[in-house]
Amino acid sequence: MREIYLDNNATTKVDERVFEEMRPYFCELYGNPSSMHFFGGQVQKKVDEARARVASLLGALPDEIVFTACGTESDNAAIRSALEVFPEKRHIITSRVEHPAVLTQCRNLSKRGYRVTELNVDGNGQLDLAELEKLVDEDTAIVSLMYANNETGVIFPIEEAAKIVKKKGALFHTDAVQAVGKIPLNMADSAIDMLSLSGHKLHAPKGVGVLYVRRGTPFRPMLVGGHQERGRRAGTENTASIIAMGKACQLAEQYMADEAGRVREMRDRLERELTALIPNTRINGGGTERLPNTLSIAMEFVEGEGILLLLSEKGICASSGSACTSGSLEPSHVLRAMGVPFTCAHGSIRFSLSRFTTDDDINAVIEALPPIISRLRAMSPFGREFLNK
Repeated sequence: MREIYLDNNATTKVDERVFEEMRPYFCELYGNPSSMHFFGGQVQKKVDEARARVASLLGALPDEIVFTACGTESDNAAIRSALEVFPEKRHIITSRVEHPAVLTQCRNLSKRGYRVTELNVDGNGQLDLAELEKLVDEDTAIVSLMYANNETGVIFPIEEAAKIVKKKGALFHTDAVQAVGKIPLNMADSAIDMLSLSGHKLHAPKGVGVLYVRRGTPFRPMLVGGHQERGRRAGTENTASIIAMGKACQLAEQYMADEAGRVREMRDRLERELTALIPNTRINGGGTERLPNTLSIAMEFVEGEGILLLLSEKGICASSGSACTSGSLEPSHVLRAMGVPFTCAHGSIRFSLSRFTTDDDINAVIEALPPIISRLRAMSPFGREFLNK
């Protein structure tokens, strides 16, 4: 059975060129980059090269790049740093549709006496910047808003939001884990203070991330103990994965136009065909700007878990939302915040493409999904009622 992998917002295949770049740093060039001798020094040069490659993709400076273990660590480090920088400030602003890495952190902080405001979104999953401007006050330490939603692909107006927040004197952080490598970013022309990304979302290995910290932004490290990362993140460097991250960012920069062109065309064709072949469907976030690789489609009177199992039997890998919440039977918190009707929210599926996706992959989904939905609707009392109309 051929594997058709359309769950790239959960994780991506490591590009073979990325793997080859990191391979020597396991058993051959295994020196500690912090060592004074030549054996460690040659590894440090590759770490420096990786830092420059990440910075190039972000339009940033190399000394603004802090390597971490993952996007979750980067998110946590940014929020915790702001609260230490401004100990007198007790207000945090985020949104109702954030990744659990941010939402769980903020909700835990609310139990410790911090005032947390979660911004609403409209039916397309989009923010109201007027609401944001009204809510930022002199007690706000940080605003953390995702650049693009991991479930729907909806892109927030992050640059405008950052400018609003900066005028009010608070720090601004964005979880850009899903956006980096898919849409152009330029930190040199941005008001963003801190930005998170994760290697395994752009064809690097799991276990490496980055926190961009704008030069001059006050920062307090979450991990202390060593001088690594200019004192901003202690711990011996995960050199092989850092080098892999650098190569992945270099390739992402080269393939950006492909993501915006060929991948978008495949996504749009999948969307057109499925909505034409399957009645009573809706595109979650379809009325606003989205990532070029992401399609969240809701189908009434069916359960997402049943769809995924039947697709999996045909070798098709998709998702019902965030991999970090896939164990829950509750409808996605993102779709609930958007006001997606209950009859649709349970039947929402996310297809997320990559540069390795082919037209044959898309054809296979177009062929497989309509009969699966018909079968499941025939088994559901609500679906039978719909079919008999």
